[in-house]
Amino acid sequence: MRVQVVTLFPEMVSAVAEYGVVGRAVGRGILSIGCQDPRAFTDDVHRTVDDRPYGGGPGMVMKFEPIAAALDTARTRVPEGSPVVYLTPQGRVFDQAVARRYSSLPGIVLLAGRYEGIDERLIESRVDEELSLGDFVMSGGEIAAMAVIDAVVRLLPGVLGDQKSAEQDSFMGGLLDYPHYTRPEEIDGRRVPEVLLSGDHARIAAWRYKQALGRTYVRRPDLVDRTELGEQARKLLDEYLQELKERTGRPPGG
Repeated sequence: MRVQVVTLFPEMVSAVAEYGVVGRAVGRGILSIGCQDPRAFTDDVHRTVDDRPYGGGPGMVMKFEPIAAALDTARTRVPEGSPVVYLTPQGRVFDQAVARRYSSLPGIVLLAGRYEGIDERLIESRVDEELSLGDFVMSGGEIAAMAVIDAVVRLLPGVLGDQKSAEQDSFMGGLLDYPHYTRPEEIDGRRVPEVLLSGDHARIAAWRYKQALGRTYVRRPDLVDRTELGEQARKLLDEYLQELKERTGRPPGG
């Protein structure tokens, strides 16, 4: 997979290619990451990439010409069928479904904005999709671009040592993850749940699913609303909520 990032701070994005899962993918030749700095496509001594907004107001707006030139160059370095994605609070929220879709593509161009935004005509003429990490404001799109790269790359075949790690990740089934434990069995009086020591794989699977259902219901009920629960799932969820009530003395959210 080939990824190109249009950014004023290529050093930030380049760093993600040196560590962890992304670095492993690059080292194995599964992924290539390149950056295009719009400043390289300016023709004035100050390498100007922004200007005052028409209509007045605070801040500056990224200019059309250098960003368009950087995007056009980036598009020549990814395979045909690779979308241009602008990281912006106005976009649809990035989730695991989007990550899965991107992981099936031959490449992608990520545009990291800065300042108050970019000239709208650039979005109209060059951008295929707009994407957001959520309802909050950051100084620029570089961190969002790195988050997208990391989430997508771990889904590529051959990147993780065990592909089941990706398949069992949080959100892959529309639910949050279940709790994890490792040695020792007891820490400060808190013991690993007995079921995880039983060796009974069916019981362990049921326990983990129940924990995932319950955690999602309590912490992210919106995700449960999007999931069709069968009779067995509802039974497990009821068990979780009853156990939670017994443990805490109050109902969820109480």
